Amino acid sequence: MVPLRTKVNKRELILTEASKLFKDRGFGGTGMRDIAEKVGMEAASMYNHIKSKDEILELICFKIADAYTTQLSEIANTEASFQDKLKQIIKVHIDLMIHDAAAVSVANNDWKYLRDEKKEEYKSIRKSYERSFAFVLEEGMKSGEFKTMNVSVALFTILSSLRWIELWYKPSRDISAEELEEELSTILLNGINI
Repeated sequence: MVPLRTKVNKRELILTEASKLFKDRGFGGTGMRDIAEKVGMEAASMYNHIKSKDEILELICFKIADAYTTQLSEIANTEASFQDKLKQIIKVHIDLMIHDAAAVSVANNDWKYLRDEKKEEYKSIRKSYERSFAFVLEEGMKSGEFKTMNVSVALFTILSSLRWIELWYKPSRDISAEELEEELSTILLNGINI
């Protein structure tokens, strides 16, 4: 019998390499054989660790969704100012995009290939996340920390600004993760601060 630790490590390796392949080739352009080759296994052996390509996509998407929602909930429930909360939320997005870029890209772009019931569950989590994020912005506006404006415009401008990181940021660029976080926070907060 395979030790549980080995099985978990192989499973994580499969998810990591599948994320990279899905990002590069898309979910539809990647087969189980491609993933197996990337992790150095026979395709048939992969089924000891994972049920299907659909399960891989689900695990990737829901892992990222859980990371965002858990951290947003923790931030929203602190006594920090709304400016500090927003800065922390921006940091979460940047950290995930830099440290788990392929999985974030898959969760952003390939979620539409989830099986129907999982797709609905995932969309519900996304909507809940957006509502929680919007609540932080609304409360910041009510408190006078942020300008009063259309919350949806503010929310989706911030999310879109953060999402583009996956399209251009590379560690080889002349900016560290910390500098990127500081610059984006400054730009985004100055756009809504009083």
